[in-house]
Amino acid sequence: MGPRGCRRLVLPVIVAAAISAPLAYAQDGQNSAREPGPVFSDSGPDAELYGAAEGYPVGTRGAAPQLDKLVGVYSHFDELYKSRAIGRATVPWQFKRAPEPSIAYHFDNQRLSIADYLKRNPVTGLLIARDDTILYEHYQYARTDHHRFVSQSMAKTLVAMLVGIAVSEGRIKSIDDPVSTYVPGLAGTEYGNTSIRALLNMSSGVEFSEVYDGKDDIARLGRALFVDEPKDPAAVVAQFNTRTAPPGTRWHYASVETEILGLVLRAATGTPLADYLHDRIWDPIGTEANASWAIDGSGQEIAFCCFNATLRDYARLARLLAHDGAWEGRQLIPRQWLLDATTVRPEDGHLAPHVATRYFGYGYQVWLLPGEQRRFALLGIRGQVILVDPASKLVMVHTAVRQKPFEPGALREPLALWFAVLQQLGQ
Repeated sequence: MGPRGCRRLVLPVIVAAAISAPLAYAQDGQNSAREPGPVFSDSGPDAELYGAAEGYPVGTRGAAPQLDKLVGVYSHFDELYKSRAIGRATVPWQFKRAPEPSIAYHFDNQRLSIADYLKRNPVTGLLIARDDTILYEHYQYARTDHHRFVSQSMAKTLVAMLVGIAVSEGRIKSIDDPVSTYVPGLAGTEYGNTSIRALLNMSSGVEFSEVYDGKDDIARLGRALFVDEPKDPAAVVAQFNTRTAPPGTRWHYASVETEILGLVLRAATGTPLADYLHDRIWDPIGTEANASWAIDGSGQEIAFCCFNATLRDYARLARLLAHDGAWEGRQLIPRQWLLDATTVRPEDGHLAPHVATRYFGYGYQVWLLPGEQRRFALLGIRGQVILVDPASKLVMVHTAVRQKPFEPGALREPLALWFAVLQQLGQ
């Protein structure tokens, strides 16, 4: 469930315009007298189409996502689908707050404000923080800071971080081990003969289609997993068994590869992914709210998607990544793992920005932005985005309900806003 349209992103003009945007604090004066804190709106772009009159209804499980149910489904996903709870931290860690800046960005030959951005885009939540301080936190469509928003494919990066922790603990001996070392049910299959590293980089060479037409392989995988009756998840993924390229030679987005990483983690740690995440990351970073992770009929977390959390807890996760896995002096994720996950090795040219896709590169289940600075993104369909700049410790969390799973160029405007944020707030 990733942003397939990113293959078509061409951004140099937009990025240059955003970077050249002048500093613009409080240009409208709308925030100068308001106490810093989250801002809530009952409306949003095309609110009527999204079900405002009915209170943004949730709909029913298993139904194709209808537009007037998207807001409800994307903020109540774990009420529709079986999920494993992830308890909030024993000792919450609190962000500081600063007065809200006014941010200007350029897009399609227009100079726009961040308020314009919210009027133009179906954003449910938008949060910008610099290190330990929240600078901007807005919600639309009657969503609040208590709603848990579904991550879609942003969850993939969580899985990769847990793999790194499992390696550091000796539970996974090497990411160059074949998958079958940990998941015997895949022995003799193409995925079983593929290394963990190739799965982390989505470079297995195994055929898997993900175009979101309801007939592709991701639809088949989803239908097999989002059911009540128990199914062996190894048998479910084993059906994808045609190799079209040698491992480690060609990047190809395939959610099934994250699903297999989830099976590796479960076998290597002997612990459900949600529990492992809680103990190694979620509790130590001082999360303020419970989270959840959707599970299949066998009780296995659906690793390629469907983690659910509040906006500020996503921001805590982003801050952890911005600090290369360290939290208040404690290294939760090995620093070298974070560096490896967000850097392309010289021998992996197929993963580089402008090669893997026209814009993004790809690391360990994370998207890499081009440029000299190391910057990266977690992305999910319909506009789920977390952007991280380790140098400035700026992060942006963006949840949304775009009408289509992916649209060519859908990330152009969020990235224009992000580069303006970096230019105006990253000094």
